[in-house]
Amino acid sequence: MSFRALLVTKDDQAAETLTPVLSNFGLSAQCCGYSDAVCLVTEQKFQAVLVDYDDPHSAALVLQNLATTPFQTNSVTVALLSDKNKVRNVFGAGANFVLYKPVEQMQAVTTLRAATALLKRERRTAFRVPIQVAVKLQLASRDEGATEVEGILLDLSETGMDVLASQPLYPSARLKATFLLPNAPAEFELAGEVAWANPNGESGVRFCDTPESVHGALQWWLAQNSKPGASVEPEAVADCRLTDLSLGACYVETASPFPERTRVVLILSADEIEFRAQGLVRVMHPGRGMGVEFAMRTAEQRKQTEDFISFLTSRPGVQPELRVAPQPRMGEEDVFGNEGFESEIEDPLLDLLRNHESFSEEMFLEALKSQRSPDVVES
Repeated sequence: MSFRALLVTKDDQAAETLTPVLSNFGLSAQCCGYSDAVCLVTEQKFQAVLVDYDDPHSAALVLQNLATTPFQTNSVTVALLSDKNKVRNVFGAGANFVLYKPVEQMQAVTTLRAATALLKRERRTAFRVPIQVAVKLQLASRDEGATEVEGILLDLSETGMDVLASQPLYPSARLKATFLLPNAPAEFELAGEVAWANPNGESGVRFCDTPESVHGALQWWLAQNSKPGASVEPEAVADCRLTDLSLGACYVETASPFPERTRVVLILSADEIEFRAQGLVRVMHPGRGMGVEFAMRTAEQRKQTEDFISFLTSRPGVQPELRVAPQPRMGEEDVFGNEGFESEIEDPLLDLLRNHESFSEEMFLEALKSQRSPDVVES
């Protein structure tokens, strides 16, 4: 599947700036107005949707339709915003990232670098098997009976498949797919429904009413041909600088911060000592940085953090190198709470991150600066 972006704007300058940047990151851009976008996000699959907030009501409607469309669950959303004071509003409406208008090329590059890292995270962690084999699609039609369409199977999971058909399909169309997989004893014949359909014939099909015997055979083939345990090094964003570190949290300056509630892994290294920590982004300031709460669930994790802080404070001239990469989504964010240590730790940095919504961006950064002490490391 190729990456596709929907750019919803009437601003020619924004479109001219963003289209080549999106292309450089491997996203083909389709530009349209608000009314078309409201329908398109329910019919076609887009990995990224960029919406201009010059018309806040229409922009919010596009994001609302996107959020309620099941096959768009992992789409990354970017708001184009003229008024910086409205940034918390657009995050609350469902935007993952913000680009301030007029859109500058360097700003677009740094923001879309982080957005692309999220897209690649979802691609890596999806439990599906890429495969290219011929598939026959028998489409149900009330008027003309069944119509047969040739296609190529692109990837396969227990619940559905991505397919490239010889002609465009239509959302909600019922079909029967027949294909033969390598090393499978017989053909698979599965009923399904088109969940989304792109104009080039690429479509997502959700399987329906699969017999238990067929489902079992499909599970077996997927287990034999997938590598769910493979270790993949996460793709980190560049130019990150650690400015604050405590037992429970840190603040990272970067032009490419990840959205709030993104699970991340942080890799800190200094003088051949490496410290790894999982965390959750609690606050994100577009183009400036992000505050991350650590997932400290055990005494060992706490001791590792304490040891690294002690190491840094004992060497004032040492500046740690830092990489931050997104991690797979795991559902509830409360798995990142510091259970068992809450009553023991007095952590102003963690408290500031957890209560960031009561601060403007400038107020937050001023409070961050004023609370720095020997217990909070500034590099």
